[in-house]
Amino acid sequence: MKKLSLSLLAFLFVAVAYAQSDNELTVQTVTKDKIEGHIHFLAADELRGREVGTPEIDIAAKYISTSFMKYGVKPINGSFFQNVPMVKNVPPQSYSVSINNVVVSADNMMRMNGADMEHKSAFVFVNYGTEDDFKKVIAEGKIIVAMAGTEEDQGMRAAFGARAAKIALAKAAGAAGLVELFNEQPAQWDGYKEYFSHGSVSLGSNETQAEAEDFFLIWAIDAESKIKQALKLKMSTAEVTISASQSITVNSKNVVGVVEGTDAKLKDEFIIYSAHYDHNGVGAPNEEGDSIYNGARDNAVGVVTVMSAAENIAKYPTKRSALFILFTAEEKGLLGSKYYVENPLLPLNQMVYCFNSDNGGYNDTSLATIVGLERTTAAKHIKTASTAFGLKAIDDPAGEQGLFDRSDNVNFAKVGIPAPTFSLGFSAFDEEIMKYYHQTADNPDNMDYVYLEKFFKAYVLACRLIANDPTTPFWTEGDKYYEAGKTLYDTND
Repeated sequence: MKKLSLSLLAFLFVAVAYAQSDNELTVQTVTKDKIEGHIHFLAADELRGREVGTPEIDIAAKYISTSFMKYGVKPINGSFFQNVPMVKNVPPQSYSVSINNVVVSADNMMRMNGADMEHKSAFVFVNYGTEDDFKKVIAEGKIIVAMAGTEEDQGMRAAFGARAAKIALAKAAGAAGLVELFNEQPAQWDGYKEYFSHGSVSLGSNETQAEAEDFFLIWAIDAESKIKQALKLKMSTAEVTISASQSITVNSKNVVGVVEGTDAKLKDEFIIYSAHYDHNGVGAPNEEGDSIYNGARDNAVGVVTVMSAAENIAKYPTKRSALFILFTAEEKGLLGSKYYVENPLLPLNQMVYCFNSDNGGYNDTSLATIVGLERTTAAKHIKTASTAFGLKAIDDPAGEQGLFDRSDNVNFAKVGIPAPTFSLGFSAFDEEIMKYYHQTADNPDNMDYVYLEKFFKAYVLACRLIANDPTTPFWTEGDKYYEAGKTLYDTND
């Protein structure tokens, strides 16, 4: 009799749960206190910016996986971790440039390419390094000296945009390398220099790495015009020395968990809920002495958004199954998600949607900004969920930034899986965003948690609505990845 009563109670509990609306089920688990606690842990100084290859990012991975266990999320093949083999390429720690015996100070140089070399030769000056400029010189075996950027714009973004073409022209001309000059220190010089001093990370092992390229590129600031004056001398000698780089094997991991769906048919379809949990580690101190890139907005918020969905769906499962993935090495080139797509733990053609969450910051607490909102048929659910908690869902307002292609969602989109990114509300990628984006100021104690509670609830409700819709979500017809989706799901006939 007692067993019968317990069974009846269990049945009634499940019946009541399913009778509740998705809105009601969302608010059962998502609270401001939980959000704030998770973010303060993941973005704490003690985790030192969660950089790939450090003990601290492993602490973050363990925190996420332990939370999954607590919620009732299940591991795949007995583990919450997918190992992602990588190599960290540590850049040269010293380099020097002199042009006609004018030595550039270390503070005024930034090495972009090249390692383990000592090159002394004649140089040629090519103005801003256009195709016409290169036609006027003989550069074989020489060092190219050029002005950075373009004649119209010497800013950092213009310099980045122009460098590939200049390198291609210099290589085609047989040059040994390229030194680009800025008339004055461009905005965010120190930040970019710090970033590039961390080196790069790539997938694979030391054995698979190609030999370092021997062509060099160095940026230099010539604020006092000493170099430009030296260029006018009859002599023409430049010398560039760059120390060796190193390659270190790095073991990192994606954190992965699953919750089975409740519908006999739809449970074979999975919704992926994803975010990256790495950030940029520790760098040079700012004016206040803060050297830790805590990454609260980018991307502790995204991690906790997915954790909130995991807690909710584990407690109140949806019709479709759920796959939760927290990626490593997004900041190193979307490597964790790239590795997962190339080595999926479950068949990709069962993954019908990837609902990614990534953030740079926010400048409008009335919004949820979804990069790629109108590119999938699930847009209506995301809008409904946002409205339910007092927010307005908008599509990417900063198309010039190419944000869709700068987060982990794009690796899923490339194989055909519909994959937008749910982001904090911004109406432009402006100074308010840049104040925190990849800055030491991105701390957990300077965010609006009342707004975040609405944001998190909107995400979780959207997850539920998409996962419970009898109609499978897909790309909007005509989208760039529409045909890839038809191929993946074999719907071309």
